[in-house]
Amino acid sequence: MQKLFIDFIPNDKIILNEEQSRHIAKSLRMQVGDTLMLTCGDGNDYGCLIEQIDNKQVILSVCYKQANNSEPSVKVTLFQGVPKGDKMEDIIQKCTELGVSSIAPVLTKRAISRPDEKSAKKKRTRYQKIALEAAQQSGRGIIPEIGEMQTLKQAVQNDNSDIKILFYEGGGEPLTKLIDSNTKSVSIYIGPEGGFEADEVELIKENDGMVATLGKRILRTQTAPVCALSAIMLLTNNLE
Repeated sequence: MQKLFIDFIPNDKIILNEEQSRHIAKSLRMQVGDTLMLTCGDGNDYGCLIEQIDNKQVILSVCYKQANNSEPSVKVTLFQGVPKGDKMEDIIQKCTELGVSSIAPVLTKRAISRPDEKSAKKKRTRYQKIALEAAQQSGRGIIPEIGEMQTLKQAVQNDNSDIKILFYEGGGEPLTKLIDSNTKSVSIYIGPEGGFEADEVELIKENDGMVATLGKRILRTQTAPVCALSAIMLLTNNLE
């Protein structure tokens, strides 16, 4: 069933905004009497019936409420080294589908792309929209938050996850030794093209972080977070 996110669920009729209404009417070609799912990030899904529809306005009524069961038991924060081009968009889309809780672009020493404040703000708006669309498509119960761009030092100092893991092409512990079904929150650090420098690896260690490997093959910056997130979901029983 098609899912949409809205800010809150009112007690009476729900009126979708113009963009959502146009999507329902033109792209999905839904009609009066069709049903769709709404969520506002409160842990519940709301089954709704279309009562009125046109290109500018769709009016719905709530038929039932049920607990959302699509969110993983583990909270995963991705600190992603800023990559070149539009790779960040693919990373956000795929990681949202896999269950990431939040994503923050991180400036590291080997980052080639270094957008200024104005450009970073504009990108963040687009990134959040990509996260929204991916969350709707995959049936998520929340929209992952896309954080402001920050330095690696800032990311580490503000990281309050139970487990902090930097993935390093230079080797490290296998994930099976760091993650299990009882893990509740974990942050993962992925380098940009070129990976991390040695002192950045030490920074993680000095702040109670651990260094892990994703195998003997060197993965691209857009492949590594998808691989890491998939492995974490498997090890925490969230792919069952």
